[in-house]
Amino acid sequence: MRSLFRQSGVAAVVVTVSALVAGAMVPTQAATPASSSATATGDDARATLQRYAEDTWASFVAMTDDDSGLPADSLHHDGTRSDQTSTTNIGAYMWSAVVAEELGIIDRGELVDRLSVTIATLERLKRHEESGQYFNWYDHRTGEVITTWPDSGEPIVPHLSSVDNGWLATALQVVRASVPELAEPAGALFESMDFGFYYRPEVNRILFHYAPSTGDAPCCYDTLVSESRIASYIGIAKGELPREHYFGTWRSFPDTCDWSWQQQKPVGEWRDYLHQDVWEGAYRYRGMEIVPGWGGSMFEALMPTLFVPEEQWGRRSWNVNHPLTVRAHIEHGLEEAQYGYWGFSPANDTEGGYRVYGVPWIGMDPTGYPSNNDGTTVDPGFDGCDRPAQPLPGPEDYTNGVVTPHASFLALRYAPEEALENLANLERDFGIYTDWGFRDTVNVDTGVVDEHYLALDQGMIMGAIGNHLAGDMLRDAFVTPKLTSRVRPVMAMEEFANFR
Repeated sequence: MRSLFRQSGVAAVVVTVSALVAGAMVPTQAATPASSSATATGDDARATLQRYAEDTWASFVAMTDDDSGLPADSLHHDGTRSDQTSTTNIGAYMWSAVVAEELGIIDRGELVDRLSVTIATLERLKRHEESGQYFNWYDHRTGEVITTWPDSGEPIVPHLSSVDNGWLATALQVVRASVPELAEPAGALFESMDFGFYYRPEVNRILFHYAPSTGDAPCCYDTLVSESRIASYIGIAKGELPREHYFGTWRSFPDTCDWSWQQQKPVGEWRDYLHQDVWEGAYRYRGMEIVPGWGGSMFEALMPTLFVPEEQWGRRSWNVNHPLTVRAHIEHGLEEAQYGYWGFSPANDTEGGYRVYGVPWIGMDPTGYPSNNDGTTVDPGFDGCDRPAQPLPGPEDYTNGVVTPHASFLALRYAPEEALENLANLERDFGIYTDWGFRDTVNVDTGVVDEHYLALDQGMIMGAIGNHLAGDMLRDAFVTPKLTSRVRPVMAMEEFANFR
């Protein structure tokens, strides 16, 4: 995940906030089965999505080094590229190339040629010998491990990131299943990556990251609604993590005063799964009860759904929670904050940095992931624990809202019409769309558009479009018999607090 490790020193602050959560009561209409990516949206909508895919893929072509086959972390609108790339960025480029071929943007020969170069580079990159895990940051031109941050010259300690390696492994499995010409080398790299290396049985969770040179190993991803669950799924499927690990993370933190620092007092109950005590907790927001993420962002909740059919396997959990998360983003943007647009997720901040954004109500972070650059948050209090509710902000307090298009693409499965309308409005009202697709963000108050395209966010866009237009192609490629047999039964046994 790009936001976790932008620079050394930032990791400890942001990493500990990127947890996972699940469970809540829901309005009756939200308990219906989640929309399929096969939802018919008409020829015009399909043509629009095809156009988005073609232009987004053009940004990947522009940001990828011909010799190394590695994409840059970011592409400036003037065509200059960052020096660094991450394992997630590499993965995003690889699955996006598979989507581009499926949608007829490139032919089979170009796909094989491009990914042959990328895989050859991956085979020679320096890795952690014991685990087979990749370091998080490399120079995208040379493949050298980055030890000095390019923008600032600040020294950084190379580390192995569980979630970033998870996204690279995801792409390798997609290539393995989709590109027979490269199945053997992609599969060999996938199998060589040991995700059990991050496991800490005393807490039944996985590390954020590990720095081999210092032994620094901050523990642990402790919430369920997080993009890090992709690493857990891979580890369970490969037999490197026990299946009860799925229940080792918090759905929400408990409702006791010891936990009264969290965003709001949850509703829920304790349940037992595989001899694991699980607090099935949920947060209330606008008549919904939602299992929160750490920050309430879209990609915490929905990025893994690009590859894993969570709403199908978790009929009493994710099938309810994912549509509610999307609904919360829509209602926050259009009704609570009255931005006129919606979709909040970690992204560039239009002011020259990278920040976290979300819907504060559905994030456990006590300071919230705000939806705006001015940091507007909420404090609904914690009843019975000497923390009274504070006056809530009104629409006039939500100034300088920042919307990112990738959030709408992640929502495409669960609210296709609303997502396409939001994207059309962004394209119409701001200079956010170009021949390289959507720029990363826009401040909807000032109209200032970010100057960059980010590989991670472009990869989410390509993945969502590929699934929508090509029948869940990435899920079909990623889901193996082992994943199905080892993860689906565990997911199916759980009932979030919001299932009614």
